[in-house]
Amino acid sequence: MGYRTNVTGEFTIEPPLSWNEIKTSPFEPVGRRQYAAIDIDLVLRIEETSVDTEEGTLVRRTGTALVMREIDEYREHGLVGQVQRCLDLFPGHTFIGRLDCEGEENTDLWRVVVREGRAARVEPRIVWPDDEDGGRS
Repeated sequence: MGYRTNVTGEFTIEPPLSWNEIKTSPFEPVGRRQYAAIDIDLVLRIEETSVDTEEGTLVRRTGTALVMREIDEYREHGLVGQVQRCLDLFPGHTFIGRLDCEGEENTDLWRVVVREGRAARVEPRIVWPDDEDGGRS
């Protein structure tokens, strides 16, 4: 056992990634990933659509979002770096959204966001409201 972090949220990808971009990526979903030895916690969400053609039905796969893979007990290590690696692999695509992270301690809250093509860790600021009577009782 160890310290766990709960991660929710996603980055949608616009325009969606093509199958050509997805199939050799280390972020390809676990079932098809060629790089299983690489410890990557994020995967691409793949959407499939069927298109009728003269030759038959064509299945078009696109990568529409970057999400956490299913992990029972996640121990955050390098999440910001993994998001940045994905950004670097797919120039010309916009990643929209965020990952919200919450550790076991109630003060361990942070997010991974993308700002101007760079992944960043953002921590909240705790602000006390002004005391209306100036601290006098």
